[in-house]
Amino acid sequence: MYYGARGIVGLVKPTYRPGSMESFIKLMPEGVGFIPLHVGVRAGTEQEFQEALAIAERKVAKLAELGADIVVIMGAPPTMVRGYGFDTDLVAQLQEKHRVPVLTATIAQVEAFRVLGIKRLVGITYFKDDLNRRFAKFFVDGGFEVAAMRGLDVPFKDAGKIPSEEIYAFAKKVFVDAGGADGIYLLGAGWHNLPVIEPLERDLQTTVVSSIPAQVWATQKRLHLCAPVKGYGRLLEEMP
Repeated sequence: MYYGARGIVGLVKPTYRPGSMESFIKLMPEGVGFIPLHVGVRAGTEQEFQEALAIAERKVAKLAELGADIVVIMGAPPTMVRGYGFDTDLVAQLQEKHRVPVLTATIAQVEAFRVLGIKRLVGITYFKDDLNRRFAKFFVDGGFEVAAMRGLDVPFKDAGKIPSEEIYAFAKKVFVDAGGADGIYLLGAGWHNLPVIEPLERDLQTTVVSSIPAQVWATQKRLHLCAPVKGYGRLLEEMP
């Protein structure tokens, strides 16, 4: 099956960091084509995230012109710092203006929480506490209970170097310290957290939502595809 036969996905990636885009493509089914563009976030500051969406909108226009069947604005923080509901308003404006379906990371993740029955969550990030508080407020305003939103102490540029064993240990500790939850949310696509999803679900008897699997699931849904993938948690295995 030729690339693009099952749909062409335009990807707007916030950083130039390798990893997340490769993971997204790997988890999508054969026959889907991809056109990747980058915003250029480097420092991971709130100001940079605020500025990133203006650049992302120009990328959406370009991808619509290139014939994408859907445009995915990857990276949750740029929309999360604007507050709950901003993402849905943004998507409505972009879709009306550019006549192409648009999905943001935040919309994908919130949809995943709801379909998986997650009401109380524990958030794990690689961001500082000032941003973690903003992220927690985003979900509280969306009607979720946030038992914890904690970040590993690591420079933003080094998030991709965090060993998966360290992510697993940190997530487990925060989850247990918070008294458990319906789900664990691994925020951000800059770290390699795919290997820890299934072990955390199995060991803690909970559900894990991670950025890339959530976007893969939501993108497939919008392209009317159903290609379950084992080994990366309930969301992709069950494709609810």
